[in-house]
Amino acid sequence: MKPLLRLAAFFALTLIAGTRVVSATEYPLPPENSRLIGENSIYVVPSDNRSLERIAADYKIGLLSMLQANPGTDPWLPRAGSQLTIPTQMLLPDTKREGIVINLAELRLYYYPKGENKVIVYPIGIGQLGANTPVMVTSISQKIPNPTWTPTVNIRKRYAERGITLPGTVPAGPDNPMGLFALRLAHGAGHYLIHGTNANFGIGMRVSSGCIRLRNEDIEALFNHVPRGTRVEVINQPLKYAIEPDGKRYVEVHQPLSKSESDDPQTKKIALSNTMHEFINSPHSDTQLIEQAITRRSGMPVLVNSGEPIDQHTPLPAIIQQQQGAVPSGRQPATISQAQGERVVR
Repeated sequence: MKPLLRLAAFFALTLIAGTRVVSATEYPLPPENSRLIGENSIYVVPSDNRSLERIAADYKIGLLSMLQANPGTDPWLPRAGSQLTIPTQMLLPDTKREGIVINLAELRLYYYPKGENKVIVYPIGIGQLGANTPVMVTSISQKIPNPTWTPTVNIRKRYAERGITLPGTVPAGPDNPMGLFALRLAHGAGHYLIHGTNANFGIGMRVSSGCIRLRNEDIEALFNHVPRGTRVEVINQPLKYAIEPDGKRYVEVHQPLSKSESDDPQTKKIALSNTMHEFINSPHSDTQLIEQAITRRSGMPVLVNSGEPIDQHTPLPAIIQQQQGAVPSGRQPATISQAQGERVVR
Protein backbone atom coordinates (compact mmCIF):
# COMPACT_ATOMS: atom_id res chain seq x y z
CA MET A 1 0.00 0.00 0.00
CA LYS A 2 2.97 2.30 0.32
CA PRO A 3 2.75 3.53 -3.32
CA LEU A 4 -0.84 4.65 -2.71
CA LEU A 5 0.27 7.18 -0.13
CA ARG A 6 2.03 9.07 -2.89
CA LEU A 7 -1.25 9.32 -4.81
CA ALA A 8 -2.98 11.25 -2.02
CA ALA A 9 -1.52 14.64 -2.88
CA PHE A 10 -2.47 14.21 -6.53
CA PHE A 11 -6.09 13.34 -5.87
CA ALA A 12 -6.41 16.14 -3.30
CA LEU A 13 -5.62 18.61 -6.11
CA THR A 14 -7.33 17.01 -9.08
CA LEU A 15 -10.69 15.59 -7.94
CA ILE A 16 -13.42 17.42 -9.80
CA ALA A 17 -16.25 18.84 -7.76
CA GLY A 18 -19.67 17.43 -8.46
CA THR A 19 -18.62 13.83 -9.06
CA ARG A 20 -21.60 11.61 -8.46
CA VAL A 21 -21.04 9.18 -5.61
CA VAL A 22 -23.68 6.55 -5.05
CA SER A 23 -24.50 4.76 -1.82
CA ALA A 24 -22.90 1.55 -0.63
CA THR A 25 -23.68 -1.81 -2.21
CA GLU A 26 -26.36 -4.01 -0.67
CA TYR A 27 -26.27 -7.79 -1.10
CA PRO A 28 -28.81 -10.47 -0.12
CA LEU A 29 -27.32 -12.38 2.79
CA PRO A 30 -26.39 -15.91 1.73
CA PRO A 31 -27.06 -18.96 3.93
CA GLU A 32 -24.70 -19.63 6.83
CA ASN A 33 -22.88 -22.29 4.79
CA SER A 34 -22.19 -19.83 1.97
CA ARG A 35 -19.96 -16.74 1.84
CA LEU A 36 -19.92 -15.73 -1.85
CA ILE A 37 -21.83 -12.54 -2.70
CA GLY A 38 -22.16 -10.26 -5.72
CA GLU A 39 -20.67 -10.43 -9.19
CA ASN A 40 -17.92 -8.58 -11.02
CA SER A 41 -18.52 -6.42 -14.07
CA ILE A 42 -16.44 -4.79 -16.78
CA TYR A 43 -16.35 -1.04 -17.36
CA VAL A 44 -15.26 0.56 -20.62
CA VAL A 45 -13.32 3.75 -19.87
CA PRO A 46 -14.82 6.79 -21.64
CA SER A 47 -12.72 9.58 -23.15
CA ASP A 48 -13.64 12.18 -20.52
CA ASN A 49 -10.34 12.25 -18.61
CA ARG A 50 -11.80 10.93 -15.39
CA SER A 51 -9.40 9.49 -12.80
CA LEU A 52 -9.55 5.98 -11.40
CA GLU A 53 -10.73 7.46 -8.09
CA ARG A 54 -13.75 8.99 -9.82
CA ILE A 55 -14.60 5.66 -11.42
CA ALA A 56 -14.14 3.88 -8.10
CA ALA A 57 -16.45 6.35 -6.37
CA ASP A 58 -19.18 5.91 -8.98
CA TYR A 59 -19.12 2.15 -8.41
CA LYS A 60 -18.77 2.22 -4.61
CA ILE A 61 -15.26 0.78 -4.70
CA GLY A 62 -12.09 1.79 -2.83
CA LEU A 63 -9.05 2.92 -4.81
CA LEU A 64 -6.80 0.03 -3.74
CA SER A 65 -9.48 -2.50 -4.71
CA MET A 66 -9.59 -1.00 -8.19
CA LEU A 67 -5.80 -1.11 -8.50
CA GLN A 68 -5.60 -4.71 -7.27
CA ALA A 69 -8.28 -5.79 -9.75
CA ASN A 70 -6.68 -3.82 -12.59
CA PRO A 71 -2.88 -3.91 -12.18
CA GLY A 72 -0.94 -1.57 -14.40
CA THR A 73 -3.83 0.87 -14.81
CA ASP A 74 -2.80 4.52 -14.75
CA PRO A 75 -4.56 5.91 -11.63
CA TRP A 76 -4.35 9.46 -12.95
CA LEU A 77 -5.75 8.82 -16.41
CA PRO A 78 -6.96 5.32 -17.34
CA ARG A 79 -6.70 4.81 -21.08
CA ALA A 80 -9.93 5.63 -22.94
CA GLY A 81 -11.47 2.50 -24.45
CA SER A 82 -9.69 0.15 -22.05
CA GLN A 83 -11.67 -2.28 -19.94
CA LEU A 84 -11.58 -2.23 -16.15
CA THR A 85 -12.88 -4.95 -13.86
CA ILE A 86 -15.29 -3.58 -11.25
CA PRO A 87 -14.65 -5.90 -8.26
CA THR A 88 -18.06 -6.19 -6.63
CA GLN A 89 -17.93 -9.93 -6.00
CA MET A 90 -16.43 -10.97 -2.67
CA LEU A 91 -16.39 -13.50 0.14
CA LEU A 92 -17.87 -12.50 3.46
CA PRO A 93 -15.24 -12.36 6.22
CA ASP A 94 -14.87 -15.50 8.29
CA THR A 95 -16.41 -14.14 11.48
CA LYS A 96 -19.72 -13.46 13.20
CA ARG A 97 -22.37 -11.90 10.94
CA GLU A 98 -23.54 -9.24 13.35
CA GLY A 99 -23.39 -5.49 13.52
CA ILE A 100 -20.36 -3.98 11.83
CA VAL A 101 -17.37 -6.01 10.65
CA ILE A 102 -14.33 -4.12 9.36
CA ASN A 103 -11.65 -6.07 7.49
CA LEU A 104 -8.57 -3.86 7.47
CA ALA A 105 -6.69 -5.82 4.81
CA GLU A 106 -9.45 -5.43 2.23
CA LEU A 107 -10.38 -1.88 3.27
CA ARG A 108 -14.07 -2.72 3.55
CA LEU A 109 -16.77 -2.32 6.17
CA TYR A 110 -19.61 -4.86 6.29
CA TYR A 111 -22.85 -3.89 8.03
CA TYR A 112 -25.40 -6.58 8.92
CA PRO A 113 -28.66 -4.76 9.79
CA LYS A 114 -30.42 -6.55 12.64
CA GLY A 115 -33.45 -8.52 11.52
CA GLU A 116 -32.77 -7.94 7.83
CA ASN A 117 -31.53 -10.59 5.46
CA LYS A 118 -28.86 -8.45 3.83
CA VAL A 119 -25.33 -7.11 4.17
CA ILE A 120 -24.25 -3.61 3.16
CA VAL A 121 -20.64 -3.09 2.07
CA TYR A 122 -18.74 0.20 2.25
CA PRO A 123 -15.19 1.01 1.06
CA ILE A 124 -13.12 2.66 3.80
CA GLY A 125 -9.85 4.41 4.56
CA ILE A 126 -7.84 3.24 7.58
CA GLY A 127 -4.81 4.19 9.68
CA GLN A 128 -1.54 4.94 7.95
CA LEU A 129 1.84 3.49 8.94
CA GLY A 130 2.63 4.62 12.47
CA ALA A 131 -1.05 5.17 13.22
CA ASN A 132 -2.45 1.70 12.63
CA THR A 133 -6.12 0.96 13.16
CA PRO A 134 -6.16 -1.79 15.83
CA VAL A 135 -7.90 -5.14 15.67
CA MET A 136 -10.69 -5.10 18.26
CA VAL A 137 -14.17 -6.18 19.29
CA THR A 138 -16.09 -3.20 20.63
CA SER A 139 -19.33 -1.26 20.08
CA ILE A 140 -20.72 2.11 19.05
CA SER A 141 -20.63 4.24 22.21
CA GLN A 142 -21.72 7.59 20.75
CA LYS A 143 -23.31 9.01 17.62
CA ILE A 144 -22.03 12.50 16.86
CA PRO A 145 -23.63 14.73 14.21
CA ASN A 146 -21.53 17.71 13.08
CA PRO A 147 -18.43 16.60 14.99
CA THR A 148 -15.53 18.88 15.84
CA TRP A 149 -11.99 17.56 15.59
CA THR A 150 -9.49 17.85 18.43
CA PRO A 151 -6.15 16.41 17.27
CA THR A 152 -4.40 14.18 19.78
CA VAL A 153 -0.83 14.76 20.93
CA ASN A 154 0.46 12.03 18.60
CA ILE A 155 -1.41 13.47 15.63
CA ARG A 156 -0.01 16.93 16.36
CA LYS A 157 3.48 15.46 16.53
CA ARG A 158 3.16 13.69 13.17
CA TYR A 159 1.90 16.83 11.47
CA ALA A 160 4.60 18.97 13.14
CA GLU A 161 7.25 16.67 11.65
CA ARG A 162 5.94 17.72 8.24
CA GLY A 163 5.99 21.39 9.21
CA ILE A 164 2.22 21.64 9.78
CA THR A 165 0.84 23.22 12.96
CA LEU A 166 -2.68 22.03 13.70
CA PRO A 167 -5.24 24.19 15.52
CA GLY A 168 -6.44 23.09 18.94
CA THR A 169 -9.90 22.29 17.56
CA VAL A 170 -11.31 22.25 14.05
CA PRO A 171 -14.95 23.40 14.13
CA ALA A 172 -17.80 21.41 12.65
CA GLY A 173 -18.54 21.87 8.98
CA PRO A 174 -17.62 20.65 5.48
CA ASP A 175 -13.94 21.50 5.99
CA ASN A 176 -13.69 19.31 9.09
CA PRO A 177 -11.52 16.20 8.45
CA MET A 178 -14.19 14.11 10.21
CA GLY A 179 -16.95 15.18 7.85
CA LEU A 180 -20.49 15.73 9.11
CA PHE A 181 -21.11 12.47 10.98
CA ALA A 182 -19.10 10.29 13.37
CA LEU A 183 -19.63 7.05 15.30
CA ARG A 184 -17.38 6.76 18.35
CA LEU A 185 -16.07 3.31 19.29
CA ALA A 186 -16.01 2.25 22.93
CA HIS A 187 -12.49 0.81 22.56
CA GLY A 188 -9.92 2.28 24.95
CA ALA A 189 -10.36 5.98 25.63
CA GLY A 190 -12.72 6.40 22.69
CA HIS A 191 -10.11 7.84 20.34
CA TYR A 192 -11.22 5.69 17.39
CA LEU A 193 -14.21 6.70 15.32
CA ILE A 194 -15.99 5.76 12.11
CA HIS A 195 -16.47 9.08 10.36
CA GLY A 196 -16.74 11.00 7.11
CA THR A 197 -14.11 13.07 5.37
CA ASN A 198 -13.33 16.33 3.63
CA ALA A 199 -11.11 14.53 1.11
CA ASN A 200 -12.60 11.57 -0.77
CA PHE A 201 -9.23 10.57 -2.21
CA GLY A 202 -8.45 8.68 1.03
CA ILE A 203 -11.15 6.07 0.58
CA GLY A 204 -9.55 2.71 -0.10
CA MET A 205 -6.16 3.83 1.22
CA ARG A 206 -4.13 3.95 4.44
CA VAL A 207 -4.22 7.67 5.12
CA SER A 208 -6.07 8.29 8.40
CA SER A 209 -4.69 8.78 11.90
CA GLY A 210 -6.18 5.47 12.99
CA CYS A 211 -9.89 6.09 12.51
CA ILE A 212 -12.10 4.45 9.88
CA ARG A 213 -12.98 6.91 7.11
CA LEU A 214 -15.99 6.66 4.77
CA ARG A 215 -17.22 8.73 1.87
CA ASN A 216 -19.70 11.30 3.14
CA GLU A 217 -22.81 9.73 1.59
CA ASP A 218 -21.83 6.39 3.12
CA ILE A 219 -21.23 7.64 6.66
CA GLU A 220 -24.53 9.53 6.56
CA ALA A 221 -26.40 6.36 5.58
CA LEU A 222 -24.58 4.30 8.20
CA PHE A 223 -25.11 6.97 10.87
CA ASN A 224 -28.85 7.06 10.20
CA HIS A 225 -29.27 3.27 10.44
CA VAL A 226 -26.79 2.01 13.04
CA PRO A 227 -28.06 2.21 16.63
CA ARG A 228 -25.88 3.05 19.59
CA GLY A 229 -24.51 -0.12 21.20
CA THR A 230 -24.08 -1.91 17.84
CA ARG A 231 -21.33 -4.52 17.95
CA VAL A 232 -18.20 -3.61 15.97
CA GLU A 233 -15.47 -6.12 15.13
CA VAL A 234 -12.26 -5.05 13.43
CA ILE A 235 -10.27 -7.90 11.86
CA ASN A 236 -7.28 -8.30 9.57
CA GLN A 237 -7.88 -11.08 7.01
CA PRO A 238 -5.87 -10.58 3.81
CA LEU A 239 -6.74 -14.11 2.69
CA LYS A 240 -10.29 -15.44 2.71
CA TYR A 241 -11.53 -18.79 1.46
CA ALA A 242 -14.81 -20.64 1.19
CA ILE A 243 -16.38 -23.94 0.19
CA GLU A 244 -19.79 -23.17 -1.25
CA PRO A 245 -22.85 -25.47 -0.99
CA ASP A 246 -22.42 -26.49 -4.63
CA GLY A 247 -18.87 -27.67 -3.89
CA LYS A 248 -17.09 -24.72 -5.53
CA ARG A 249 -13.98 -23.62 -3.66
CA TYR A 250 -12.81 -20.01 -3.66
CA VAL A 251 -9.92 -17.97 -2.35
CA GLU A 252 -9.82 -14.18 -2.19
CA VAL A 253 -6.42 -12.60 -1.58
CA HIS A 254 -5.67 -8.97 -0.73
CA GLN A 255 -2.36 -7.23 -0.21
CA PRO A 256 -1.46 -7.55 3.49
CA LEU A 257 -0.96 -4.40 5.55
CA SER A 258 2.58 -3.05 5.48
CA LYS A 259 4.32 -2.89 8.84
CA SER A 260 7.25 -0.73 7.70
CA GLU A 261 8.24 1.51 4.80
CA SER A 262 10.39 -1.29 3.41
CA ASP A 263 7.48 -3.72 3.08
CA ASP A 264 6.23 -4.53 -0.41
CA PRO A 265 2.56 -5.53 0.03
CA GLN A 266 2.58 -7.36 -3.30
CA THR A 267 5.32 -9.78 -2.16
CA LYS A 268 4.98 -9.64 1.64
CA LYS A 269 4.39 -13.13 3.06
CA ILE A 270 0.83 -13.91 4.14
CA ALA A 271 0.49 -16.12 7.20
CA LEU A 272 -1.67 -19.20 6.61
CA SER A 273 -3.88 -20.68 9.31
CA ASN A 274 -4.12 -24.42 9.97
CA THR A 275 -7.55 -24.51 8.36
CA MET A 276 -6.17 -22.74 5.28
CA HIS A 277 -3.41 -25.35 5.03
CA GLU A 278 -6.09 -28.05 5.16
CA PHE A 279 -8.02 -26.23 2.43
CA ILE A 280 -4.91 -26.02 0.22
CA ASN A 281 -3.91 -29.66 0.78
CA SER A 282 -7.38 -31.03 0.09
CA PRO A 283 -7.61 -33.27 -3.00
CA HIS A 284 -10.51 -31.05 -4.07
CA SER A 285 -8.26 -27.95 -4.27
CA ASP A 286 -5.88 -27.07 -7.08
CA THR A 287 -2.64 -26.02 -5.40
CA GLN A 288 -1.34 -24.30 -8.52
CA LEU A 289 -4.43 -22.11 -8.82
CA ILE A 290 -4.20 -21.20 -5.13
CA GLU A 291 -0.53 -20.28 -5.47
CA GLN A 292 -1.36 -18.15 -8.49
CA ALA A 293 -4.11 -16.38 -6.55
CA ILE A 294 -1.79 -15.68 -3.61
CA THR A 295 0.84 -14.30 -5.97
CA ARG A 296 -1.63 -12.25 -8.01
CA ARG A 297 -3.53 -10.76 -5.01
CA SER A 298 -6.41 -9.48 -7.10
CA GLY A 299 -8.76 -8.89 -4.18
CA MET A 300 -11.42 -10.94 -6.00
CA PRO A 301 -12.71 -14.48 -5.41
CA VAL A 302 -10.93 -17.07 -7.56
CA LEU A 303 -12.35 -20.53 -8.24
CA VAL A 304 -9.71 -23.10 -7.25
CA ASN A 305 -11.36 -26.49 -7.57
CA SER A 306 -9.10 -29.33 -8.64
CA GLY A 307 -9.45 -29.84 -12.37
CA GLU A 308 -10.58 -26.27 -13.03
CA PRO A 309 -9.05 -24.97 -16.30
CA ILE A 310 -6.44 -22.38 -15.39
CA ASP A 311 -7.60 -19.84 -17.96
CA GLN A 312 -11.26 -20.06 -16.92
CA HIS A 313 -11.07 -19.90 -13.12
CA THR A 314 -12.76 -16.52 -12.68
CA PRO A 315 -16.51 -15.91 -13.02
CA LEU A 316 -17.61 -14.21 -16.23
CA PRO A 317 -18.44 -10.57 -15.47
CA ALA A 318 -21.16 -8.45 -16.94
CA ILE A 319 -20.04 -5.65 -19.24
CA ILE A 320 -20.82 -1.95 -18.87
CA GLN A 321 -20.53 0.30 -21.91
CA GLN A 322 -19.82 3.75 -20.51
CA GLN A 323 -20.62 6.64 -22.82
CA GLN A 324 -18.54 9.81 -22.66
CA GLY A 325 -19.72 12.06 -19.84
CA ALA A 326 -22.39 9.58 -18.69
CA VAL A 327 -22.84 8.28 -15.18
CA PRO A 328 -22.99 4.48 -14.77
CA SER A 329 -26.61 3.45 -14.87
CA GLY A 330 -26.73 -0.31 -15.17
CA ARG A 331 -25.18 -3.53 -16.36
CA GLN A 332 -25.76 -5.71 -19.39
CA PRO A 333 -24.84 -9.38 -19.67
CA ALA A 334 -21.67 -10.10 -21.58
CA THR A 335 -21.96 -12.08 -24.78
CA ILE A 336 -19.38 -14.84 -25.18
CA SER A 337 -18.27 -16.55 -28.33
CA GLN A 338 -15.47 -19.02 -28.81
CA ALA A 339 -12.93 -18.13 -31.51
CA GLN A 340 -10.04 -20.56 -31.79
CA GLY A 341 -10.18 -21.22 -28.07
CA GLU A 342 -10.34 -17.56 -27.02
CA ARG A 343 -13.14 -15.92 -25.09
CA VAL A 344 -14.46 -12.81 -26.81
CA VAL A 345 -16.60 -10.25 -25.04
CA ARG A 346 -18.94 -8.43 -27.41
